[in-house]
Amino acid sequence: RGQPGGSRCAKGAMAAQGLPIKFQELVQLANVGINPQFISFASLTMESEKYICVREEVNGQVQVVIIDMATPTEPQRRPITAEAAIMNPVSKVIALKANNCLQIFNLEMKYKMKSHQLTEPVVYWKWISPSTVALVTGNAVYHWSMEGSSEPIKMFDRHATLNDTQIINYKTSVKENWMVLVGIKSEPGTNRIIGAMQLYSKEKNVSQPIEGHAAAFHEMKVEGATTPSTLFTFAAKTAAGAKLHVIEVAPGAKPEGVPAFGKKAADIYFPPEAAQDFPVAMQISSKYNCIYMVTKFGYLHLYDIESATLIYMNRISAETIFVTAPHDTTGGIVGVNRKGQVLCVTVDEANIVPYICKQLNNYGLALRLAVKNNLPGAEQLFAQQFNQLMNSQDYKGAAKLAAESPQQVLRTPETIQRFQAAPPAPGQPSPILTYFGMLLEKGKLNAFESLELAKPVIQQGKQALLQKWISEEKL
Repeated sequence: RGQPGGSRCAKGAMAAQGLPIKFQELVQLANVGINPQFISFASLTMESEKYICVREEVNGQVQVVIIDMATPTEPQRRPITAEAAIMNPVSKVIALKANNCLQIFNLEMKYKMKSHQLTEPVVYWKWISPSTVALVTGNAVYHWSMEGSSEPIKMFDRHATLNDTQIINYKTSVKENWMVLVGIKSEPGTNRIIGAMQLYSKEKNVSQPIEGHAAAFHEMKVEGATTPSTLFTFAAKTAAGAKLHVIEVAPGAKPEGVPAFGKKAADIYFPPEAAQDFPVAMQISSKYNCIYMVTKFGYLHLYDIESATLIYMNRISAETIFVTAPHDTTGGIVGVNRKGQVLCVTVDEANIVPYICKQLNNYGLALRLAVKNNLPGAEQLFAQQFNQLMNSQDYKGAAKLAAESPQQVLRTPETIQRFQAAPPAPGQPSPILTYFGMLLEKGKLNAFESLELAKPVIQQGKQALLQKWISEEKL
C-alpha cells in the first residue's frame, strides 16, 4: 500500500473517502482588511486559537491589528510605536517590544501592567503560559512573569550549536521543568535547511544539543502507568533521513513489572515532488493524544503519540504555514499560511477508527483510540474480542471490555444473557456478578442492567445492598 493520503489537496477528496481528519478555513485575513505584505513570520503572531496579532505599517503609520477569532470579521486596530506585539493566549493582554524595552499592557483596563529594559536585543519571544512570556536573546533564555513586579529570570544559556541559526520556536513542558529551543539555518554549499535544537532539563541543569526542526512536550498516562509521564517528541530531517521521535523524559509512576515506555520512532515520508520539504511545526492534542506535524510545503502528518504511528498525511495548503497553535476547542491544530488563510485541522471522530481499521489494519490502535475517546467504528472488533474472552472463560477480561466499550456498544441484554449462561470457573465468583461488579465500578447501570442485578440480590435477601446502590445513584 502506498503512503496514506498521497499529495492531493485535502479539501475536495475529504468527504468522499471518509478521511480521518476534518479541515476548514476559519477566516481569510485578506478579506477582513489585513494587508497581504504583513501576513508573514516577521509581522504576524498567533499565541493561541483565540487571537491573531498583526503589525502593519501604512504610509509610515504603525498599527497593531488584533483579530479576535470569536469575531474574526471585526478586527481591532490601534496605533503603536512598538516593533513587535504578541497577544496573551487567554486574555486581552498584549506584550510589546521596542528596541530593548518590553511592556505588558492590559487592553481592557487600558493600563501598563509592567515594563522592563533589557541590556541585549530579544531575537524571539512568545507566551509559554497565560502568565509567562519567554524571551530569547543572542546568549540566553529568560522567563518573565506578568504577575507582581518580578524581572525576567534567566533559565539557561544558549548552546553554541544554535549560534548562527534563526530561532523559530521555544516550548516548555506543562510544569516548565523541561524546555526546548529550536533554530534553523541553511547548510553552506547544499542549501539544505538544518534544524538545531537545545533540550534543557531544569532539574538537572543540563542541556543537550539535538538535530531537529520541530518539537513539543506532552503529558499523558502511558500504557500501564498510574500517573502521567512527560513525553518529548521531535521531528528531524538530517542528511541521513527523516524521523519522528517520541521519548519519555520524565516517567510517571508504574506498578512493578510494567515495562518502561522507552523511545519510539517513525520514518517521516516526503513525496518525490517535495524532496526539499522539512518539518516546521508540531502541536499535540491532549484530547486525542496525537501529534499534528506541519511541513514547510504545507503537508500535514497525523501521528498517534504513544506508538509513534503515522495515521494519515496529506497536503492541506499550497502556501507555507508559518505559524501554528493548538486548537483546544476541537483537539486540533490551527495555522496561518502566507496567503492569509487561517486553517483548522482536527480528528474526524466519525471516521478515524474505521479508517485505522480499513486503511492501516491496525486493530490495536483502533481499539485504544475508540476506548479512550468513546469513538464509533470498532463495534465488530469489540464483539470479536469479547467472544474470544468469553470462550476462553476470561470473564474478568470480558467484563472489563464490555464495561469500557465505546458508546456502550457491548452493554446489551445479549451480553447479560451470555454472562448469566456462562459456566462458572471453580473457586471464582459467578460470571454475571463479575460483570455487574465491573459495571458498578465504572459508574451507573442502565434500566435493563439494574433490573437484572436486582433479581439475584432480592433472591438472596440482600435488599440493603440495593438501597446502598440506589443512594449512590448506581442504579
